[in-house]
Amino acid sequence: MANPVPSPSPVLLKNTVSEEEKIQDSPSQDSSSEEAGVVQKLSSAGGEDPFGNEDGAGVKYKVMTWQQTAIIMIAETVSLGILSLPSTLKAVGLVPGIILLVGLGVLATYTGYVLGQFKLRYPQVHSFAEAGGIIGGRIGYEICALGQLLFLVFVMGAHILSFSIMMNVLTDHATCTIWFTVAGFAISLLCTLPRTMKSMSYFSYLSSASVVAAVFVCMAGVGVSNQEVSLRVLNSGIALYEGFGAVTNIIFAYAGHVAFFSLFSEMKDPAEFHKALYTLQITDTILYTVTAVVIYRFTGDNVMSPALGSTSILLSKIAYGIALPTIVIAGVINGHVAVKYIYLRCVKKEMIHSKSWRSYGIWVAILSALWVVAWVIASAIPVFNNLLGLISALFLSWFTYGISGYLWLHMNKGEWFKSKWNGMLTILNMAIIPLGISIMCLGLYSSSLAMQEDSVKKCFSCADNSL
Repeated sequence: MANPVPSPSPVLLKNTVSEEEKIQDSPSQDSSSEEAGVVQKLSSAGGEDPFGNEDGAGVKYKVMTWQQTAIIMIAETVSLGILSLPSTLKAVGLVPGIILLVGLGVLATYTGYVLGQFKLRYPQVHSFAEAGGIIGGRIGYEICALGQLLFLVFVMGAHILSFSIMMNVLTDHATCTIWFTVAGFAISLLCTLPRTMKSMSYFSYLSSASVVAAVFVCMAGVGVSNQEVSLRVLNSGIALYEGFGAVTNIIFAYAGHVAFFSLFSEMKDPAEFHKALYTLQITDTILYTVTAVVIYRFTGDNVMSPALGSTSILLSKIAYGIALPTIVIAGVINGHVAVKYIYLRCVKKEMIHSKSWRSYGIWVAILSALWVVAWVIASAIPVFNNLLGLISALFLSWFTYGISGYLWLHMNKGEWFKSKWNGMLTILNMAIIPLGISIMCLGLYSSSLAMQEDSVKKCFSCADNSL
């Protein structure tokens, strides 16, 4: 992919660009805006990227190295998903589970690479909303904006829910679960106060270390348990909704893509995105596969979800205590992305870089509102696996897989079958689109059936949700 050639972009452009100009290797900012047919101030204040020239700015955003970007990507991705993977092997069998873990990891690497290439081609893209605007005009912008925001808020709610599960384990359900969700809400809100993604990188080192340590404690605990287990190498008798519900847990585990555009926008050199991406994907694919196989090997059909509950009571408490940073921080990173999107859309460019009380007050107001909504979601859907399945079916089918096919086809319009290599990539990306549709439809089906079975559980309940 050729390097992008930045050029200035006006606030409002008409769709007058020729088809020949649209398919050039290095399209200008003007052509990308024309193709989108949207008002640029919906996504930023105009210019080459959402943050513009930051010389002399009070708050600077484009300051992250690729190493800092990588550690945030790991902290954002490797958290809740890993807690449900051993139960996936129980549902589909050991061999199919390993194939799915590795195969979907490789595919997630490719789709992440496409997102990075799209960001380089269109520097004004800061989120899936701008990407949707480029390929689908105003309607595409608003659909992607709504889907992205809903997904991020659901993830924030999932982390509040996980926090309440952890507290119930640590305290033996010492008080009403609602109070634990309120505590998770308050801690998450406070950690989201910094406005730059670089601030999140400091939290991310602690988050990444905590999830690895917690998983190793869990693996050591199940390894010395000496319990009799039964393993399913293949599980041909599983119901469709149960099997696909397990697959959506794997999809959720690779669900960092929704934050990629935002992370790449705050890098010193976005062209180094692939270094951060490969670091993430190698780390999470190996960690997911090893964790799932080891825990399932020693627990078998007794495996629990979240997986940290698959060991003794004492070690389970130790593991949950160690996992506290990742349970909070991974949700905070997703919350930061959601708040940043609304913030950039609502305020003027001058205020984005301001250290005034007004600019900071707007930031606090937005994050407070989003965390309140997330708390409601966490209390209304108190079933961990079903929450993961619902999120994956509705949103991750597109953000992690399906939409990247559209983006690649758009970037390479007119050159789909120019060479054998382009032809193979064209077929691959055309296949990714129906894959996203299939994941969405089957995921919604399996999640709806699972929720019907669990409908006896109450919303906003004080009951122990760690059982």
